[in-house]
Amino acid sequence: MQLVRGLHNLKPALRGCVATIGNFDGVHRGHQAILQRLRERAAELQLPSCVVIFEPQPREFFAPDNAPVRLSRLRDKLELLAAAGVDRVLCLAFNRRLRELSAADFVRTVLVDGLGVQHLEVGDDFRFGCDRAGDFPFLEQAGKQFGFSVEDAITIELDGERVSSTRVRNAAQVADFALVEQLLGRPFSISGRVLHGQKLGRQLGTPTANVQLKRRRAPLNGVYLVSVELDGRVQPGVANIGMRPTVAGDGRAHLEVHLLDFAGDLYGRRLTVVFHQKLRDEQRFASLEALKAAIDADIASARAYWQRANS
Repeated sequence: MQLVRGLHNLKPALRGCVATIGNFDGVHRGHQAILQRLRERAAELQLPSCVVIFEPQPREFFAPDNAPVRLSRLRDKLELLAAAGVDRVLCLAFNRRLRELSAADFVRTVLVDGLGVQHLEVGDDFRFGCDRAGDFPFLEQAGKQFGFSVEDAITIELDGERVSSTRVRNAAQVADFALVEQLLGRPFSISGRVLHGQKLGRQLGTPTANVQLKRRRAPLNGVYLVSVELDGRVQPGVANIGMRPTVAGDGRAHLEVHLLDFAGDLYGRRLTVVFHQKLRDEQRFASLEALKAAIDADIASARAYWQRANS
């Protein structure tokens, strides 16, 4: 899959595609249905498929403190889009200049002059352009003017309710990982590189891998039963994700994973942590001794869970 960052890197040789536009946060089953039809239309027209995304996501630009927590970082999103068979991703910087483009200018600058789009898949509730003035009927008219077809994206439902990033986010927050897996089509996971931390877990007798989140907020908070695939084996463990209220924090979310019965150096490795069940909320303890007792109890619960799972 080819990643193109910005319209200025969209060379004339890359013009001509079948495209869709959106955040694609989590690349859930609803997104996957859109991508499948995108591939089908691309094959029919013998053109590459292209997904247009924005960084930051528009709501993060307008209200960074109130924007929805991301299900997937950009790197994870790109990996999921590549796995879905997308040929090209155009990543546009969502800044003041892009925000001020009118709907007509967006169509001409991005879709026509930039991508040379021949077919466009978008939701019938899609809005774009300055003050969100552009909508599906506007695109249909623009398609007639500039010679591209427009099709409304498929809506996928589960148990009578639309599959959406918001629904995945809500299910993850209440630790309904069975529903999350149904909505995503895969288990919920968070990936990141293991960095050096405060080594507090080692001091407490439970060494942890400090997994880099690269985000201020995380979609989960608390202590969870997790697993990590490592060297072809699934390693069971327990993880804390949150602000670490018992120790001095930096105001950012952290993911710390203790792998059961594992000895080895994980620094610098990129781990994918799969979440299975919530044990408890994150809480502030009066002392490190109290924290250690809680961690020991969490590990005992994890051992019991994995013993039951493997029996």
